[in-house]
Amino acid sequence: RVYTTRPDTLFGATYMVIAPEHSCVEKLTTPENADAVKKYCKQASLKSDLDRTELAKEKTGVFTGSFATNPVNNEQIPIWIADYVLISYGTGAIMAVPAHDERDFEFAKQFNIPIMCVVAPSEAASDGAERILAGEEVFSDHGTAVNSGEFDGLPTAEFKEKITEWLATRGLGHEAVNYKLRDWLFSRQRFWGEPFPILHEIDDDGNKTGVVRAVSEDQLPVDLPHLEDFKPHGRPEPPLDKAPDEWLYPAVSFEGQGDGVRYKRETNTMPQWAGSCWYYLRFLDPTNTKAPIDPELEKAWMPVDLYIGGAEHAVLHLLYARFWHKVLFDRGVVSTLEPFQKLVNQGMILGENNEKMSKSRGNVINPDTVVSEYGADALRLYEMFMGPLEQMKPWNMDGVNGVFGFLNRAWRMIVDDQSDELKLSAVVIDELPSDEQNRVLHKTIKAVTTDIAKLSFNTAIARMMEFTNFFTKQTQRPRATMEQFVLLLSPFSPHIAEELWQVLGHDKTLAYEPWPVYDESLLVESELEIPVQIKGKLRTKITVPADADKTQIEELALGDEKVKELLAGKDLIKTIVVPGRLVNFVVKG
Repeated sequence: RVYTTRPDTLFGATYMVIAPEHSCVEKLTTPENADAVKKYCKQASLKSDLDRTELAKEKTGVFTGSFATNPVNNEQIPIWIADYVLISYGTGAIMAVPAHDERDFEFAKQFNIPIMCVVAPSEAASDGAERILAGEEVFSDHGTAVNSGEFDGLPTAEFKEKITEWLATRGLGHEAVNYKLRDWLFSRQRFWGEPFPILHEIDDDGNKTGVVRAVSEDQLPVDLPHLEDFKPHGRPEPPLDKAPDEWLYPAVSFEGQGDGVRYKRETNTMPQWAGSCWYYLRFLDPTNTKAPIDPELEKAWMPVDLYIGGAEHAVLHLLYARFWHKVLFDRGVVSTLEPFQKLVNQGMILGENNEKMSKSRGNVINPDTVVSEYGADALRLYEMFMGPLEQMKPWNMDGVNGVFGFLNRAWRMIVDDQSDELKLSAVVIDELPSDEQNRVLHKTIKAVTTDIAKLSFNTAIARMMEFTNFFTKQTQRPRATMEQFVLLLSPFSPHIAEELWQVLGHDKTLAYEPWPVYDESLLVESELEIPVQIKGKLRTKITVPADADKTQIEELALGDEKVKELLAGKDLIKTIVVPGRLVNFVVKG
């Protein structure tokens, strides 16, 4: 059995390849090829999947001595063993079409296997058509069927449907969806990691019989064995194969089995995915010794509303977290089918030269260095101020210095920096704020609250900078207003916020204080500043009541001394007024 996404190329299959681990290797290998096949499979077992599938490497393989029948034309094609085919993909066996697959083409050239073109490029992609038709160049795109019997002339999409139906009616194949899970990331050959609680039945010679059993529940968890040394043993088996016999071959028995049955533990180990896949559940009930999580706690807290993580991390960790969660759902451990409601990928922070940070490029920024010079709050604040969360952003030490300056201004806004002791600035008073101060405060609360909800941290910080710039110029700063600002600052710079909270007269942490709430009625401006244009060019600005109508705005504009001067002696054709936005005088000449 083979799996292919291109059944339209069946007429061009000139050989077959099976993976070195395929169960049919021994069955298909003829006696005269047995030694070569055994040697090749041994060599392949020492390679990683990445090494085996590397495009740039020279193709290797060995002929089994057997042939398969191509079902569409009954031609006999040779069956090869090659390490570029993985047992984990499809069925571990492929039909090789060298004219339309790069790896198959290289293999066929290496071993002088015929190359038959069965898909001709369309006119729009006719460059190199002669070489493609002659089997001298690979063409992997869609096109038109050639050398394909009764299907000649069909476009690829139509040919796929017809050949699939043709195979199905003859019992030779059927349509299927194949899901590929990179499970080599889960099963690791290393000394550490959680052991799989799996036992393999073995015969008298120590060979696996194929019978697999799960370790009984009362023997869980399976702990790692004690090892005297961790040197590689040089064999293709996992490193834990050098574990002591008492761990490797446990004395266990199962109901219904005969006497003398022996088992060997699975010696691959799970990676960190095993534990971290469900940590979000364990966080909710970390001390429970009887169950992964209390059902009531799970129902109260799950699912996770928002998950923020890098794209590379999310692809791997969240993929496995979903698999893990769905298994737990099927087992009745959790009540939600999905673990996470929303995913946001934060952008990567680049080096100052706009390249990805890496040791080889020498552009890695050590956060410890930044913290020692500017403090953790400045580092944290700058990372949020660099730009939109989802975008890639280049690191810039000048930017760190900039947010460090903002934190210093925020400190001086509340603290008397001229005093030898830590105390409140004299301008921070227990008085009610003015209307303008109140408006600035509530506009800031609304903006920061809204921006945090949108994960627009950079603009939220910008709003707090505007607040600080405004109040730094105020000769009186109401204590209650400063307290509200410190609460807004605390999620961004928690350390300085806690210190400011204490300076403002509190002896307990601000962590349990309610979040500031803005008053919509206090956001309304009593006056507006609007530009005045003459013939579309900005000439001045005027201040008008926020509720002024067109007539009032026009009168105020015409009464402005600079406007009077500029319009003197000119014919006014018309006035365009956009309330609250602008006034434009259209004049003749």
